[in-house]
Amino acid sequence: MSLTTAAITFGLIFVAELPDKTMIATVVLASRYRPLPVWIGAAVAMTVNSLVAVVAGRLLTLLPHRAVEAAVSALFLAGALYLLFTPETAIAREGEREAAAARKSHHIALTAFGIIIVAELGDLTQILTANLAAHYHDPWSVFVGATAALVTVMGIGVLGGRALLRVMPLGAIRKAAAALLAGFALYAAVEAARG
Repeated sequence: MSLTTAAITFGLIFVAELPDKTMIATVVLASRYRPLPVWIGAAVAMTVNSLVAVVAGRLLTLLPHRAVEAAVSALFLAGALYLLFTPETAIAREGEREAAAARKSHHIALTAFGIIIVAELGDLTQILTANLAAHYHDPWSVFVGATAALVTVMGIGVLGGRALLRVMPLGAIRKAAAALLAGFALYAAVEAARG
């Protein structure tokens, strides 16, 4: 296992997940239910989603290197554009709808798991995790880094999400994540061009 790969993965996934709808859904769920079961359900969902993403990333390694790097570059760029151009209110409304659906549940952890796992399937961070697994050819390190980042963000959402948003506006978090992803898109494009 490479600690460098795990740390890079952690940083990218952490920054990309902070402004995401699943973090907002976790904040909303934790404001309505006991925080520990919300975090447990969300953490298990994120672990499962990281596993799915790493497996998908391993399948990408079967493709030619240039094609994988080009796809990675395009997906990083798409992630950056998504963060820059998707209105924050749309993400907040989606998180509120998911939490509202959970009010009827008597099983908080299962509700959090269900909401988060469905919301995260095909999400930006899951796609980024698959890309990183394909790029680094180190699925275990990517899995550890991505899962640690996602579980940490869910913890922040449960414990201090509202306070974080008071200190650092969601727009600033989204712009920082977009800039980071655009940088990685450029790097992957250069790697693809080198072949």
